[in-house]
Amino acid sequence: MTKACIAIVYHSGYGHTARQAAAVKAGIERVRGAESLLLTVDEAPARWSDLGAAEAIIFGAPTYVAGPSAAFKAFQEASSNAVMGRGYGWKDKIAAGFTNSGTSSGDKLATLVQIALFAAQHGMHWINLDLPPANHSSTGSANDLNRLGFWLGAGAQSNVDEGPDLAPPESDLATARHLGQRVAEATLQFVRGRVVA
Repeated sequence: MTKACIAIVYHSGYGHTARQAAAVKAGIERVRGAESLLLTVDEAPARWSDLGAAEAIIFGAPTYVAGPSAAFKAFQEASSNAVMGRGYGWKDKIAAGFTNSGTSSGDKLATLVQIALFAAQHGMHWINLDLPPANHSSTGSANDLNRLGFWLGAGAQSNVDEGPDLAPPESDLATARHLGQRVAEATLQFVRGRVVA
C-alpha cells in the first residue's frame, strides 16, 4: 500500500492556531495510507531531516499585522540556509497553508499568499482548499465549512476575548480538517504517480 507522510509546521501565539493545526492533523489521519507529523516552528529546526523525508508540508501561522507571525517568519528565513541553500530539499513536495486571526477577514489572504510564495520559492506544489465559499446568502450559515470564503488555504477566526478552548468555532476546525484530508489525498495521488513513472 502506498504511504505518505504529511508534516504540519505551525506557530501559535495564544493557542488558537494550535487548535487549527490539530484539526488539520485529524483530517490527514482520516486518509488511509497517510501519516502526520505535527511540529511547532520552534521544534522544526531540529527536524529538518524529518521534513526532508515528508512528502508534503502544510504550513500554518496566525495573521498578525497583515502577515504571518514573526516566529513563523523566523522559521521561513531559517529554511533558506538549512533547506533551500543546500540543494532545494523541498522541491516537488506538496504544500498548503492555514491561518487564523481575530476578525473575519483580518487580512488572512495576505498571510496565505506569503506562505504560498514561500512554498513556491522552495519549488513546492501548492494545494488549494477546494471548497466553495459559504455563509454568503440568506440560506448560508456560520456553521458551514469555509464560512469565511477563502480559496487559497484554510482560514479561521477566533474572538479575541475567547481562549482556545472556545475558539476558533467548529466550522473553522471542520474546514481545517477538510484541508488536511484534501492534502493527504492529493499527496497520495502524487506519490502513486511517482511510483508509476
